Amino acid sequence: MALFAIFQTTFLLALLSLRTYESEVLSEPLPLTPESLKVSVSSTRQCLHLQWTVHSLAYHQELKMVFQIQISRFKTSNVIWVENYRTTVKRNRVLHWSWGSELPLECAAHFIRMRSMVDDARIPKPGFWSNWSSWEEADAQNSLGHDPLFVFPKDKLVEEGSNVTICYVSRIHQDNISCYLEGVQIYGEQLDRSVSAFELKNVSFIRKRGTNVFCKVDQGGALGGIVLFVSRTKSIREKVQVMTWTTGKMSCFALAMLEWLQAGRGRRGAAGWMALERQPRWWPEDPEVLEEPKDFSCETQDLKTLTCTWDPGSDTGLSKQPSQSYTLFESFSGKKTLCKRRNWCNWQVAQDSQEMYNFTLVAENYLRKRSVSILFNLTQRVHPMTPYNLFPKNVGATNATMTWKVHSIGNNSTLLCQLELLAEGKVIQQHNLSIKVNGEYLLSELEPDTEYVARVRCAYTNHFWKWSELISQKFNTAEAAPSEAPDVWRNMKMVSGHPTVSLFWKPLSKVHANGKILFYKVIVENLDKPSRLEVLSIPAPASSTELTLDQCSYQIHVTAHNSVGPSPASVTVVSGDPGNEEVESGRVNGTEDGFSVSWKPQSGDATGYVVEWCDGPQDLPCVLQWKNLGPNTTSTVISSGAFRPGVRYNFRIYEISAKRMAHLLEKKAGYLEELAPSDNPQVVMSNLTSHSFTLSWKDYSTESQPGFIQGYHVYLKPKAGEQCPPAFEKTVLPEDSVCCKHTTDNPEQKTFVVENLQPESVYEFFVTPYTSVGEGPLDAFTKITTPDEYSHILIRIILPMIFCVLIVMIICYLKSQWLKEKCYPDIPDPYKSSVLSLIKSKENPHLTIMNVSDCVPDAIEVINKPEGSKIQFLGTRKSLTETEFTKPAYIYLLPTEKNYSGPGPCICFENFTYNQAASDFASCGHFPVTPQAPLHQLGPLTSPENLLKALEQNYMNSLGEIPAGEGNLNYVSQLASPTSGDKDSLPTNPPEPALCSEYKMQMAIPLGLASAPPSENSSLSSTTLLGQGEHCR
Repeated sequence: MALFAIFQTTFLLALLSLRTYESEVLSEPLPLTPESLKVSVSSTRQCLHLQWTVHSLAYHQELKMVFQIQISRFKTSNVIWVENYRTTVKRNRVLHWSWGSELPLECAAHFIRMRSMVDDARIPKPGFWSNWSSWEEADAQNSLGHDPLFVFPKDKLVEEGSNVTICYVSRIHQDNISCYLEGVQIYGEQLDRSVSAFELKNVSFIRKRGTNVFCKVDQGGALGGIVLFVSRTKSIREKVQVMTWTTGKMSCFALAMLEWLQAGRGRRGAAGWMALERQPRWWPEDPEVLEEPKDFSCETQDLKTLTCTWDPGSDTGLSKQPSQSYTLFESFSGKKTLCKRRNWCNWQVAQDSQEMYNFTLVAENYLRKRSVSILFNLTQRVHPMTPYNLFPKNVGATNATMTWKVHSIGNNSTLLCQLELLAEGKVIQQHNLSIKVNGEYLLSELEPDTEYVARVRCAYTNHFWKWSELISQKFNTAEAAPSEAPDVWRNMKMVSGHPTVSLFWKPLSKVHANGKILFYKVIVENLDKPSRLEVLSIPAPASSTELTLDQCSYQIHVTAHNSVGPSPASVTVVSGDPGNEEVESGRVNGTEDGFSVSWKPQSGDATGYVVEWCDGPQDLPCVLQWKNLGPNTTSTVISSGAFRPGVRYNFRIYEISAKRMAHLLEKKAGYLEELAPSDNPQVVMSNLTSHSFTLSWKDYSTESQPGFIQGYHVYLKPKAGEQCPPAFEKTVLPEDSVCCKHTTDNPEQKTFVVENLQPESVYEFFVTPYTSVGEGPLDAFTKITTPDEYSHILIRIILPMIFCVLIVMIICYLKSQWLKEKCYPDIPDPYKSSVLSLIKSKENPHLTIMNVSDCVPDAIEVINKPEGSKIQFLGTRKSLTETEFTKPAYIYLLPTEKNYSGPGPCICFENFTYNQAASDFASCGHFPVTPQAPLHQLGPLTSPENLLKALEQNYMNSLGEIPAGEGNLNYVSQLASPTSGDKDSLPTNPPEPALCSEYKMQMAIPLGLASAPPSENSSLSSTTLLGQGEHCR
């Protein structure tokens, strides 16, 4: 205790001595002059930074002092700023103070000094100022370099609407320097012989890349410039169009720049300090003003780490200026951290069980600061981590068990988990349960062979803040037997005299199939012969089959099978005789929803109805569709995505009896939307008369048209000025032409007689159908001309005459051979003469042509037909004129009386030699033949000289008496030969034959009738050619 008392007494004495010393010091004012004053220049922020100390203070002494600071420009006497700065001073503590200059610091030298005064309440005596410190000079021009012209400030960032001072420094000391703002000259104040300043008031935003300011020497060509960056003060995105070639000329600034660059003057290029845009365009984004962070929130997943997030808004960074920064400060702990991300930051939770947190988020850029705060309890901001290991187990056809795990939070914390079951993207089940580590739940009432998605999320049970992220897992339930019978329908028809049933069925829906359908089983049971049973297995996905039956009735069972088993059976009863049921036909109107079909029941025991139709047009193969309806239904709406406007659809309504047989009730036809006819009929014109004609279009099909045909329009164009026929009315066509129109309202009438027409007139007609929507397309008119009134009479006369002439020609053709034989018979052929059969001998059985020696001719009658020319005979040179040959000349072939031994007949012959070649040349041939001449010497003599010579000799011999036995037969062919002219020079191309000899039939002349040789002057001469005893054998 004594030692403690001694220590306490010593401490109190020391403290008392210290207080006494402080009182003495405080009571005595001391001259505390600032020392170690240093000045630095910040060109980026255009600030002067001062730092100094006060060394005269005692150890651990703290005083409140006032420092008066003076700033001069260009010279010390030109004081521009005086400010008193108050602060608490400690011994050897470095003090700081900054001053921002409106004039760029590079444009002028600045001088700074200060003095101090104690301003502490503990000193009762009035304070007094210390001595001034020495002047400290801050001159930024020392580091400018040697360029002739400088413009400041460089890359300065200001807010829109603020005032900015710009200056230039000239090394050449000239007054002819002009400055421009975006090409517009600006005027300022000269501060020194080499420095001038320009104040820009209420600057506006032009472009994100800055506003161009430059100065140039008018004569020297020196050029300098800066880019002034302006930030918006409003959160509005405006598109500002920059420098453009609006008038086809360059702006003043661009023109000046090109002139300066082309001249090669200046030491600094345009790049790096100038934002020159040559082409017009729009900037995608404008700089925004710094805004307060939005949606600031903090939460934890494990009560160990807090994650704070926010919406930073637009980036306020500009070219050569950084974006905003974010700092997170917690007021209860006094800690802060600089966030590395723009929109989130992590904070480690203290281990001292701190639950309350007060965070302040500070956003700061070059111009502004924005902050937002939040106060919360840590346990109320728990956002659990995502569950994991979600799996199904014991999956059946209708149930499955889901299991999963969660991350623990703190010590034995409980989580609320939500299990959702989705099918086809929709939530069909939702279950909530509390767990700590593992979760498990049985899902029931599931559909077989169905894909499901199970997903889980969890939240903190003590205080709900947020659900965790979802985890999901897909699974499929097992298959089951199909739960519904197939929808079956049939279509009956006769094929080659046998009834054929086309069986159709619709695939089961996924809900009723309960798995993949593998095949369909069709059982055909003969009701008349129950022992007969036929089973067919049709693989899926087939949906139809054909059955050929007889006249018996059959019951057909259809079942669908999957891997588990069959479906219930669909039963249909059909009769072997399809029959031709005549039922009422009607029309049905289509709407946007489809066709509204109704019918009248016929019996009270119907078990249902079936409506049958084809989805496609009539000209395409039928895609059979049907709809089953209940027994109490008498109307339905048939809708299909395949229905199209302008297509005719036929519906057939069947009644299903208690015996499962179908009977046709009604037929309906309709259009979803009627259209005008697409084509016109092919019209045939007939029965044309002078006053009428008939039009017919019987081959026109009305069922293939895009609407119900209600009738036809017959258009008729008469000649100009003619009135319309009585059955027509005047109308105007779309091309503004006037014609006559007749309307028939019977679609089955496809014939029309146009009457009351004018003879010999031109008409044009055209026929088109019409529906409730309109008529068919306007095609070309067909032109006809009516005949005159008497043309039909002429036709009645001319046609019979033509018929008679044809009959006569046919008869003449059939009797042509008979007419030829009677009117113009063929010239006899010597090779086919009947005489040859009489003179064949044993010595020469193959004789085909008679020789002269074989027969003694009676006489040859030669008829000379000279045509105006003279014939000169050789030797005598006498001419025979046409008048001298008035009678025929005969050459007597019979012997004279004195040489004749007795009477006997002479066999006559007919034309035994014929030369066809000579006939072709239209000339006569001469054949001098002796009795002793062999057969091969016979032939046509074409020489005119031989002919004349032979005739002359025979003629001269006939004047004298030629003894019998001396005979030369000169046979003159019945072909004529020209003999005019000199024998030495005959014409090569005579115009026509001069002399023609005709051969006539010989007659048997009795010997006694032979006449004596005539006299020389007679016109008829004869020559004895055969000797005595020579005759035909």
